[in-house]
Amino acid sequence: MAEDGDALAARYRRVRERSLALVAPLSAEDAMVQSMPDASPTKWHLAHTTWFFERFVLECDPDYRPYEPDWHYLFNSYYQSVGPMHARPSRGLLSRPSLEQVLAYRARVDAAVDAAFARGALDEAARRAILLGTHHEQQHQELLLTDIKHALWCNPLRPAYRDDLAPAGATTAQPLEWIAFDEAIVGIGAPAWPQAAEFAYDNESPPHRVLVPAHALASRPVSNAEYRAFVDDGGYREPMLWMSEGWARVQAEGLRAPLYWDDALEREFTLGGMREIDPQAPVCHLSYFEADAYARWAGARLPSEAEWEQAARMAAVEGHFADDDRLHPCASAAEGLAQMFGDVWEWTSSAYGGYPGFRTLPGSLGEYNGKFMCGQWVLRGGSCATPRDHVRASYRNFFYPPDRWQFSGLRLARDER
Repeated sequence: MAEDGDALAARYRRVRERSLALVAPLSAEDAMVQSMPDASPTKWHLAHTTWFFERFVLECDPDYRPYEPDWHYLFNSYYQSVGPMHARPSRGLLSRPSLEQVLAYRARVDAAVDAAFARGALDEAARRAILLGTHHEQQHQELLLTDIKHALWCNPLRPAYRDDLAPAGATTAQPLEWIAFDEAIVGIGAPAWPQAAEFAYDNESPPHRVLVPAHALASRPVSNAEYRAFVDDGGYREPMLWMSEGWARVQAEGLRAPLYWDDALEREFTLGGMREIDPQAPVCHLSYFEADAYARWAGARLPSEAEWEQAARMAAVEGHFADDDRLHPCASAAEGLAQMFGDVWEWTSSAYGGYPGFRTLPGSLGEYNGKFMCGQWVLRGGSCATPRDHVRASYRNFFYPPDRWQFSGLRLARDER
């Protein structure tokens, strides 16, 4: 195990308390809104993460009795091996159970887990499930923020999630530079957990070697000002810049700027409400198609995930994370390879698939990552809504190419000959 019993119990309580703190600014009405099929209501996030611990930890004890057995159907997400589930696009129809009942459910499950820690009743398998469950909940904390942001943006009043979030500030980003890498055979990936002590998801393993051609990476993510130049230059009107499916979506949906920018291209919706766009901050809420089109316009390309990880292993985990309580990307004055972590997830050119020798976790938890390795693209580095201790150089996030509601941006790459 990566953490002993006391450390794991403390981590469990800290993560669970953080979820409640994120929900505190929301009303019961806010908590049940589902603005699109890809998003989930806040209340569902709270209940599903609790269901995870009840189902995969507490129910391993034959004497445990579920809080509400029928809720297994409501709050299972995609674990087919443990039973059927309520349809994802209909989660916003669940006015019952109430938010108050869901919070009571969390309290009951937390008390049972705390009691199991106190009794020393958790075996190695249960402790592994708890550690995985805390990382799973941190993923849902980020989703909770991105989902409620989309829901509040759909409200014509554009209400803020929180009025007290600090503005971006007046930091000036460093001029973009190119950092060259020679052709090399590099190691990427993480040792398989739980055989290895340090936690990593199964999709990060096994470690393997990749031949990476000579290339250069941009020193920082693309800024709002740089992306605005692409918009002003007619980037959304030039089909030669776009993948075929991406161009079809530009036409069908009338896309002309990143999600949440206003029509004047001067203000954007944030978790703090409508605010002036900071030209120096990393651009965010881009689809893979938008990131790829911008890179073509800029005479560059997106990095492969091997190129990205090679560089990230040389960089400190520095950037703006959820812990900094800004909840929006900010500019950085750091030199060299800056903001490899935090601020915005960075699209790569790599399709999401298994590494050579990939194996899922055994049992039902093996449904966690592997079965989604179809039609999605890899993003790296975390965002301003990611907990700082949840990312590492080998971490692989993945979304479908049209997805825009995550804090997703890009870093340019180019070939070096």
